[in-house]
Amino acid sequence: MLSAAETEILSTSFSVASLALLWSLPFAIGVAFLLARPFRGKFLLDGLVHLPIILPPVLTGFLLLLLLGRNGPIGHWLEQVAGIHLVFTRQGAALATAVMIFPILVRASRIAFEAMDPRLFDAAAVLRAGPLDRFFSIALPLAGPGILAGAVTAFAAGMGEFGAVITFAANIPGQTQTLPLAIYAVLQQPGGEGEALRLAVMSFTLAMSGLIGAEFLQRWMMRRLQG
Repeated sequence: MLSAAETEILSTSFSVASLALLWSLPFAIGVAFLLARPFRGKFLLDGLVHLPIILPPVLTGFLLLLLLGRNGPIGHWLEQVAGIHLVFTRQGAALATAVMIFPILVRASRIAFEAMDPRLFDAAAVLRAGPLDRFFSIALPLAGPGILAGAVTAFAAGMGEFGAVITFAANIPGQTQTLPLAIYAVLQQPGGEGEALRLAVMSFTLAMSGLIGAEFLQRWMMRRLQG
């Protein structure tokens, strides 16, 4: 049975990961579709997309803080023009998580797009289907299993994000404290090992469920596409 505090932590974790996935998935699909095709500057874009994986998560959070903090160029503008404040908020935690899971989504979607037969697009072009029509009627349905599997994997990864979130959004109970941040917090308390282990088991279970779910969803969608 979960305690009230554990329920709140789980709720925050699901909320942050869900927002992160919702914000990043459309952009990730667009970038992945672009990267699946040859164009000038592709190598540079590919490198920028994968920066959050290469850089330490704490550094990614620090860069977000520099850009989106109250004194940052983007953060100051957002606060003055739209009244949006991201630092040390749940939305900020979701944004930091979205940045970290973005490469996972792009990679999974790109592999799915690259696996498609390009002759299908040529045939659709001969039938005078426009670029958007070809994307939504051919590319997106065929890449669906890979995109869905990537989304579930990214959601599970978002549930476990630590470095970027704690740097950009801090560790505020009921607001930005997700499962990994809660584990870190209780480990700082004397005798907190038991609660940390309990939270760690919850985190491990959710992560494994996400990975297994991604595999089953991908197989289910493949069977549907194959008739």
